[in-house]
Amino acid sequence: MTADTHSVLSGLKPLSRLDHPREMIRQFTPNWFAATMGTGILALALPQVPGIGPSLKPVGEVLWFFNIALFALFAGLYGARWAMFGHEARRIFGHNTVSMFIGTIPMGLATIINGCLAFGIARFGNGIVPVAHVLWWIDVAMSLACGVLIPYMMFTRHEHSLDGMTAVWLLPVVAAEVAGASGGLLAPHLTDPHAQIAMLATSYVLWAYSVPVAFGILAILILRMALHKLPHESMAASSWLALGPIGTGALGMLVLGADAPAILAAHGLAGVGTVAEGIGVVAGLCLWGFGLWWLALATLITIRYWRAGVPFNLGWWGYTFPLGVYTVATFRLGTTLNLGFFGFVGTVLTVALAAMWLLVGAKTLAGAWRGNLFVSPCIATPN
Repeated sequence: MTADTHSVLSGLKPLSRLDHPREMIRQFTPNWFAATMGTGILALALPQVPGIGPSLKPVGEVLWFFNIALFALFAGLYGARWAMFGHEARRIFGHNTVSMFIGTIPMGLATIINGCLAFGIARFGNGIVPVAHVLWWIDVAMSLACGVLIPYMMFTRHEHSLDGMTAVWLLPVVAAEVAGASGGLLAPHLTDPHAQIAMLATSYVLWAYSVPVAFGILAILILRMALHKLPHESMAASSWLALGPIGTGALGMLVLGADAPAILAAHGLAGVGTVAEGIGVVAGLCLWGFGLWWLALATLITIRYWRAGVPFNLGWWGYTFPLGVYTVATFRLGTTLNLGFFGFVGTVLTVALAAMWLLVGAKTLAGAWRGNLFVSPCIATPN
């Protein structure tokens, strides 16, 4: 039993670090939705482990249901903050860092939508597909808004500097490509050919709306790291965030390329579909290779941080989703290319993902119980 878990089970009064229980609502920020991203991607990765995936699927399904409850709880708390403390909640748009985490909301929702396909169809039947379809369009709208409005505020309201830059800048931008990859998974399940091609086309647009911008940010981030070295220890987990757009970009190309032949052929574009399939495989493999470089780099950076001692914060959830989406892309490459190597690597990554989820989850539970994780920097920093 860890010290964090022991503090919860030993009868410590909940929210003891807060002046009043309502502070949990007043101090609630979108950072918490990163927990739904990490939980959701673990649920989706477990059934894909070669050999034992079917045995792990019930565990993934339980995590999916848990993630739905978690997302609903966080949405309720954040909605309550806007209803009760709207004048303070609005300050998020002027905060340099916290505003970036608005992008975690649509990304957390995307893992639930994908779970509707991975678990919901077997549990509830094909009737859940229209529900996922509606949720996907909502997710698309939120992702498009985040992807342009947050950068607009960066350009017009926020105060940024190169030495203060971190990979958190990626969060509002990456939401669109996550929605695009989700659309690639959902499109084959739609029965209307027009709806299929509309989703496929939209998903490609979402990929293009996000990935080039994310890679532009990555280029600047590499320059920032070379000139100003590692960011403050409170942002230690941000080194993993870069793996997110790389892994999601690879997964998006693979699933959209797999969809393209059948969907486009039904509209007289069989040749285009074949080309798209080939591009998807090559692009997915190339992006996976880039991700491998960043995975190795992030691992070395993390070892350096952890040796020095890193205090826990909600940013630690950044260790989970990027690793998880890269893991899912790895499994997809294995099934696409029929190469057992990727299945083996994906299995190792899944073990690391599960271990990190357990560690971060235990620390989050303890911090939530005590109340010390409910902190809204945008209240302390007037805009």
